Amino acid sequence: MAVAPLTEATERKDKITRDDIESKLRELRGEVNDVGNASKGYVVAAGVVVLSVIVGGAYLLGRRKGRKRATVVEIRRV
Repeated sequence: MAVAPLTEATERKDKITRDDIESKLRELRGEVNDVGNASKGYVVAAGVVVLSVIVGGAYLLGRRKGRKRATVVEIRRV
């Protein structure tokens, strides 16, 4: 089982330089940014749905509690 070299420096058996590390980090950051941008739409949509459910639930629970506590006033003429 052969292990693929991680960078050009390890392939050449040279010392790993700061430029090698920076280039590898830039490469990884690019991949992470691509994945992050692709999933951003799903996260926003899920956030909107969760917020709507919370606001709707609070409205319905508050409405129910208001009906339970409502005072009925009867006015009679004598």
